[in-house]
Amino acid sequence: MNNTNANADTNTPVSSSQQKIALITGGSRGLGKNTALVLARQGVDIILTYQSREADAHAVVAQIQALGRRAVALQLDTGAADTFAGFTEKLQQVLAQQWQRHQFDFLMNNAGIGGHTSFAETSETQFDQLMNIHFKGVFFLTQTLLPVIADHGRILNVSSGLTRFSLPGHAAYAAMKGAVEVLSRYLAKELGARGIAVNVIAPGAIATDFGGCVVRDNAQLNQFVANQTALGRAGLPDDIGGVASALLSDSCGWINGQRIEASGGMFL
Repeated sequence: MNNTNANADTNTPVSSSQQKIALITGGSRGLGKNTALVLARQGVDIILTYQSREADAHAVVAQIQALGRRAVALQLDTGAADTFAGFTEKLQQVLAQQWQRHQFDFLMNNAGIGGHTSFAETSETQFDQLMNIHFKGVFFLTQTLLPVIADHGRILNVSSGLTRFSLPGHAAYAAMKGAVEVLSRYLAKELGARGIAVNVIAPGAIATDFGGCVVRDNAQLNQFVANQTALGRAGLPDDIGGVASALLSDSCGWINGQRIEASGGMFL
């Protein structure tokens, strides 16, 4: 079943064909939300997806519209590859209706879930869920969206500092993110002929509601992260949105096929 919804302010002036548009999966909260707001302040229109937090997604849309940019929220389960064709059809309808365009410029594969289970105790069900959302979903959603991404656009895949350093309990999650990093280099190579740059942003431990809010709300864990970080604190969403938006900008257009870690110097 494909469940897609759109939310847009029809009173917002229609943007020109030159207006940059970013699609951010998981844009209703955390790093996706922060990046969406940073991009909106820089003049980029936003299409964000959410899985179940519809009210949160519409609140972000309202914030973006208050900044003078156009925004739309679409429902998408990034772990359900069989819905991607229907989602893409809905996306094309929204692009045509709201922007009089058939393509967008920037794709940020951000949606994801956390989890903390030792290698020995990771079940096949847990593994498959992480695989479907963090790797299979990124692979096939990007593949399905290729005709809708404009030439000379940008793709930014979200990974994790856990692909460089290892902490018990994250074997499956980090393995999926490592696969995304390899995939990103291949995408950069294969999409280069279209002028599309593909990079990875790898955040360190960030104080958000991700993974049960543990970095944000667990004082002991937050202090552990701070002690292991050269800049002396855990990361905040504002530490990531600016980096992500920069990697999607023309000023970083010659950066391609790279993994950029934004961790404040964690475990150096």
